[in-house]
Amino acid sequence: MKRMYLVIGLIIAMVLTLALTLDLSFTNTVDWEESFNEKSNKPYGLSVFYKELKVLFNDKKIRTLYHQPDSYFYANSEDGYGDHIAEGTYMKIGNSTTITSESVEELLYFTGQGNTLFISDYYLPSKLADTLKLDIDYIGNEKDSVSYLSFIDEKLKSKNTTIDKNEGDFYFGKFDSINQTVLGYTNNKEKRVNFIKAPFEKGAIYLHLEPKIFTNYNILKQERYKYLEGVLSYIPSENIYFDSYSKYQTAYDGDIEKSSELGWFLQQRPFKWAWYLALLLALLFIVFNAKRRQRVVQIIKPLKNTTLAFVNTISNVYFETQDHKNLIEKKTTYFLEKVRMDYNMDTSHLGPEFIDKLALKSGVKKTKVEAVVNYMIWLKNKRQYFESNLIHLNKLVEDFYSK
Repeated sequence: MKRMYLVIGLIIAMVLTLALTLDLSFTNTVDWEESFNEKSNKPYGLSVFYKELKVLFNDKKIRTLYHQPDSYFYANSEDGYGDHIAEGTYMKIGNSTTITSESVEELLYFTGQGNTLFISDYYLPSKLADTLKLDIDYIGNEKDSVSYLSFIDEKLKSKNTTIDKNEGDFYFGKFDSINQTVLGYTNNKEKRVNFIKAPFEKGAIYLHLEPKIFTNYNILKQERYKYLEGVLSYIPSENIYFDSYSKYQTAYDGDIEKSSELGWFLQQRPFKWAWYLALLLALLFIVFNAKRRQRVVQIIKPLKNTTLAFVNTISNVYFETQDHKNLIEKKTTYFLEKVRMDYNMDTSHLGPEFIDKLALKSGVKKTKVEAVVNYMIWLKNKRQYFESNLIHLNKLVEDFYSK
């Protein structure tokens, strides 16, 4: 026993020594990567702005999109399968070129219904730029790395600001000066347009070319946040759909926010080492306590019927893997097989004649038979299946058997 405790103590001492050595070897360098990640606390992350959205739009719903806009907004349209109808402002800060062409089309449709589209980025998705007939140019700062940002509205002049660590400015080299409204400039002398409003059908599109002003570094430095307030003053007080830096490469399934705080803890070095040390100690506890000190008296249990448990296990495997299509097909196949066995009917053609005949033979109301058969025909022609489809099919089948 004493020897075991000695070994554990030596291992813990080695781990702590290694952790201290590695910690001292790391230099506290600042990561200036422009990630525009709403979870990042780095200088050019968006964590401060992301948290302040709830304050800026305090009486509105802030939703975070972890899927492509075409998947999400299609699901939450009037004819979609989402949990609400999407209305409000779609907001994207940086990395907008990751938006697919299909998503641009869906965003334009979303805007055309009377909603708002707001993007702040150096470049825009090509399909959006082509639709609005926009060209974006760039000019480097010759003398220093300071850029001046200003509004055209006299009421917002007090919110004009400068940003440093900026090698150059992006601006609209070409835009529709008749239909599109200039809201702001970069470069105080030459006044190059970097903020415009473009009306689109019933809605409006706001495009801004300096996303760096939304980052932690600039929001917390001096009073640059006032310029940000000026930009956001153009956005209507509506629900916000904030496009996340992280994306799930799957179709939208009804979940909006899927996030884990463990990633943040692992970014903090003290928490990270505490976590790894705890895992190591747990492993050591398992290893050194693997051997029992006395033989266990085996309890022999009588055999039991595990058929129901087996069925539950198999169904749970399908359900937990979200294989709705497989379950729907099996449910349909089992129902039709039972119809063939119980009523001696041909199930190769499901139509009005089949419905009448099944209702007559089974004694079930024709409305119930029509409901379950027509829904099976509709499901057969679908390309994508969801949990709600499986639940509804199961309800119709149970209604049929309840008579």
